[in-house]
Amino acid sequence: MNCRYYYKGVVFLKFVKKKEILPKIFLLEFDNQVNLMTTFCRFQEHYESPEFRGRIFSLDEFKEWYAKTYGEWSYYTDWNGCNIPSYILKPFIEGKFDPLTQEEQKLVNLFKNLDHPYYVIGVHKEHDALLHETAHGLYYTNEEYKKKVDDVLKNYETDDFEKELLKIGYCEEVLADEVHAYALSGSKKIEVKLPQELGRRLMVIFKEFSA
Repeated sequence: MNCRYYYKGVVFLKFVKKKEILPKIFLLEFDNQVNLMTTFCRFQEHYESPEFRGRIFSLDEFKEWYAKTYGEWSYYTDWNGCNIPSYILKPFIEGKFDPLTQEEQKLVNLFKNLDHPYYVIGVHKEHDALLHETAHGLYYTNEEYKKKVDDVLKNYETDDFEKELLKIGYCEEVLADEVHAYALSGSKKIEVKLPQELGRRLMVIFKEFSA
């Protein structure tokens, strides 16, 4: 994937790496943040947006809602990692999101002939989000990992952290998964902190299944 395009006068390369880093977990590594987010935007928000989860929507619709909700259109520089289960790709592959952007079509082409289920994660070279996104992949693809994580999470009070997740753009359906991933990786976006002990216990599980 070496298709060049321009964003605010700067030339970028499309994503250059696709790799199965764990069984059924595929990593796409991009050159930079804007590259990543312009490609994943509608896939990601079809999965976890409090407004657009499960809906068919245009990029313009999402941009208008995002700017009204958060004060400006800053999505392409607000996030540093992406993650989607394979079923999210189905309406894009089936043409329900017609027309696709060139970036969306390139991503679809990479996976349209792959058997479900699997998980797609995206990171960029300017930020280290791989641990966080890999954790999401394991939580979806490995039932034993998910069970062990859930068994740990139920022993901790995370309501305040979950409220912050809702404020910054997550839907309720992904809260447990996000709590577990942020407990592992930390977050500069969220002032409420999760217990360090929770992170340590989850890291033991993560290392067991990611080795």
